[in-house]
Amino acid sequence: MRAVPARPSARVWALWLRATHWALVAAIAVAWFTGEALLRQHELAGYAALALVAGRCIGGWLGGRYAKFKQFVRPPSQVLRYAAEVLARREKRYLGHNPLGGWMVVALLAAVTAVGVTGWMYSLDMFWGLAWVEWLHRTLAWTLVALIALHLAGVAFTSWRHRENLVAAMLSGRKHPEEPGDVP
Repeated sequence: MRAVPARPSARVWALWLRATHWALVAAIAVAWFTGEALLRQHELAGYAALALVAGRCIGGWLGGRYAKFKQFVRPPSQVLRYAAEVLARREKRYLGHNPLGGWMVVALLAAVTAVGVTGWMYSLDMFWGLAWVEWLHRTLAWTLVALIALHLAGVAFTSWRHRENLVAAMLSGRKHPEEPGDVP
């Protein structure tokens, strides 16, 4: 019996980026499920998330091709054009982040930062017990949950549209190689 040759693939996501992504998933999950019941673990998970975001931002300037912000944060005109192409079912496949996905990365990093900073504020004497800080922290946490849901929906949709498992790509670091018509 002959072995089927493995489909060629392209290395897109570096190990540090994938490790940061999944560690951030874990930190957010721990923070969400611990809350007030296990406050110390909640705080540690929040601080870990902030540290991971800081590391991701450094990688956004110093990392490899597909990790850099300049590679995937595109101007609004390109984002709107891409959204129109998605609606018309004519969007191109991107080897890295597509224009909507790029801005989702920015939104998620900003939301995690905002949740983490408001959580830290709540631990300070000057903000302890202030209802508006707690309200803001909770509201931002729910906003983050909504963004995560949109992110997962976008990953599922893009995986389906381009017949490529993006979750597997974030685990292995590899995607289908670039084909004619794709955006590198």
